[in-house]
Amino acid sequence: MIEIQQLVKRYGDKTAVDCLDFTVKPGVVTGFLGPNGAGKSTTMRLIVGLDAPTSGRALVNGKAYAKHASPLQEIGSLLEAKSVHPGMTAFAHLRALALTHGISRRRVDDVIELAGLTAVAHKKVGGFSLGMGQRLGVASALLGDPQIVVLDEPVNGLDPEGVLWIRHLLRGLADEGRTVLISSHLMGEMALTATNLIIIGRGRLLADTTVSEFVAQADEGIVTVTCSDPGRLREMIAIPGVSVTGEPGSQDLTVRGLPARSIGEAAARNGITLHALIPQSASLEEAFMALTEDSVDYHAGPPVAASTRSHP
Repeated sequence: MIEIQQLVKRYGDKTAVDCLDFTVKPGVVTGFLGPNGAGKSTTMRLIVGLDAPTSGRALVNGKAYAKHASPLQEIGSLLEAKSVHPGMTAFAHLRALALTHGISRRRVDDVIELAGLTAVAHKKVGGFSLGMGQRLGVASALLGDPQIVVLDEPVNGLDPEGVLWIRHLLRGLADEGRTVLISSHLMGEMALTATNLIIIGRGRLLADTTVSEFVAQADEGIVTVTCSDPGRLREMIAIPGVSVTGEPGSQDLTVRGLPARSIGEAAARNGITLHALIPQSASLEEAFMALTEDSVDYHAGPPVAASTRSHP
């Protein structure tokens, strides 16, 4: 378990992490989200002892990272995949890490196979693609068979097969009862992988919830209806708090404020044939953008059409 208690980190006049409080629980994949500059990477560095907090605590299984006798066997992390000497082979890098923690040669071979690195294990890391570097980083994080795994942008540079591998790997680790914390800017992938969410903006906690609850809260309750008699259906469901809109002559209606089940029952009671009844659910990306709109430091302008661009 990871426990963040009133965590603060300042760099001069800048507050990167501002009184964060949250717990990352075992048995589920927890997504760690936030706009660029929100403080995610700083928080992860504080968790694994790469930086010291200004105040507050980041606890790994009840202790600060530095107080564990064998920290690699408590928590495995991938924060920067390129932090490997380019002249070393993948095997040599993992073997060196293993020797510092009393980890067997057999475990090195196991994580090499797990990460799909067997064919390149004795090649120099400097020649690795971004995706292969990520696989080596994941292998390093899992080397100590830790109960906690923290990964920053783990699918960065991976091909579709690699993305699927990471997804199944993380779910499998959580199913074994481990604590899994991952950050990513890929909302579609996070929606498929994570169960819980921690969302921060400008160093502050914005949400601590599940993916399903977070998306449901952002859902505006919009239902698209196609039916045989839109005019009569509109009369049946036009009650206070319900908005019904549609183009004249069209069989399509957009209903806000009434669940699809109630619309279907009203149509059935009045002999109106429904051709389509489609609840419009918000996506994780839409919910995230709505929540963090005021926490984004850099907003892009509208796209410029090619024909309007000036040329030297």
